[in-house]
Amino acid sequence: MGEFEFSRSKLPKQLVINNEYVDSKNSKKLTVHNPKDGSVVADDVPLAGELDVDEAVAAAEKAFPAWKATPPAKRRDMLMKFANLIENYGKELGELTRVTLGAPWGSFGAFEISLCAETLRYNAGWCDKFAGEAYPHEDGFIKIVRNEPLGVTAGIIPWNAPIGNVGLKAGPALATGNCFILKPSEKTPFAGLALLPLIKEAGFPPGVFQVLTGDGSTGALLASHMRVRKVSFTGSIPTGKRIQEMAAKSNLKRVTLELGGKSPAVVFDDCNLDNAVTWCVNAITGHSGQVCFAASRVYVQEGIYDKFIEKYKEMFAERTKAVGDPDEESTILGPLADDAQFDRVSGFINRAVEQKSGNKLIGGERIGDKGYFIQPTIFTDVKPDSEIHTQEIFGPVSVVRTFKTEEEVMKMSNDTEFGLMAGVFTQDINKAMRVASEFESGMVGVNCISLMMNQAPFGGSKQSGTGRESGIAALRAFTDPKTIMINMTY
Repeated sequence: MGEFEFSRSKLPKQLVINNEYVDSKNSKKLTVHNPKDGSVVADDVPLAGELDVDEAVAAAEKAFPAWKATPPAKRRDMLMKFANLIENYGKELGELTRVTLGAPWGSFGAFEISLCAETLRYNAGWCDKFAGEAYPHEDGFIKIVRNEPLGVTAGIIPWNAPIGNVGLKAGPALATGNCFILKPSEKTPFAGLALLPLIKEAGFPPGVFQVLTGDGSTGALLASHMRVRKVSFTGSIPTGKRIQEMAAKSNLKRVTLELGGKSPAVVFDDCNLDNAVTWCVNAITGHSGQVCFAASRVYVQEGIYDKFIEKYKEMFAERTKAVGDPDEESTILGPLADDAQFDRVSGFINRAVEQKSGNKLIGGERIGDKGYFIQPTIFTDVKPDSEIHTQEIFGPVSVVRTFKTEEEVMKMSNDTEFGLMAGVFTQDINKAMRVASEFESGMVGVNCISLMMNQAPFGGSKQSGTGRESGIAALRAFTDPKTIMINMTY
């Protein structure tokens, strides 16, 4: 493909429709800022309107019959090549993300590129292996079940992982023969828009993979569009509910929702202390706590609490020293994503102090006088009904409580409307399996927390979402089973 054409000094600012860069027909524009200093990065990012969405959907519908009929091996090869291109131009894509997200390359950007590339490869491998079913014909009928693509699908992705989510959503959609429209977050639009040269180089035909930037209004147009057959959304619970409502009121399109979390980490007396502390710290400070399955509630058994909290606090202090300029290679933690996110997180912290919701053990202060940097924060002895204990903060803020018995901590863990992730730390395998079974969450870590695997379903229970991403579950989410019955008796 040659040299990558986009950079911080040359940002992509056109929509990707039908394998071409086109100007938006909507006169409204988006403004994005650099979170390390609040400076304006661009004030002319396209905001796709109704005409743009209609044009993209029409192009996808036109492309769908041929794409559906494309031999699986060809789809596989395109996805594999696309994954290689994502990897080859990872640093360039990472820079386009970092300029408005503030996530350092070493601690997040490289991981996100790898997640995208490996997820694309995983789904590519399924192209000629996603088998249907067949049933015996002793009753006179052969029954065959085929997995059929849905048609025009869309992925509405969050700002905290704008490239990683391309793999999670576009991967299974394209592998199963659907056309796909990507709608990046209004906070992180550039890496998605920069994908067109890679899409074309990988060999995807016009209309198969398109990118529309915009805000919630663009997402609403996709969610309510009568010709879009599936929307996969990652984001907040309130927005997820609105998308599901719009999907139902339009054409009953399929919906996958990966929503918020307030994940509990349960630390028993018999755990490996260093392992528990390390996982619990990394799982709330990583990406400055802006992760859906962050371990934001930590429940520690009384017998080990003093030792745990001492080490936990020490590691938080070390992480605070690693907060800095995301463009510097030595930086581990960057700023929060923007002023709204900073106000949200600092608001939770300030209200908790004012309302005496718990004891602020460390952190909670702004770092520097520009940008959106904040110290990783621990609250102990937190009131169970306080908002910092019950609501998703989406920042590097942990709440810690003690417990006496397994029965007590399971009630604490499950007393929530969230159900995305949970973790248990113990060296007793019977206890670990018992607790893992009792957690009301879509995913559970044993002696680990806040992680995902390509091969296994990713998603939550309760209000943390509906449906699953990753693994064969993602392929099923982008297909419908078709039953064919053959009469053998006439």
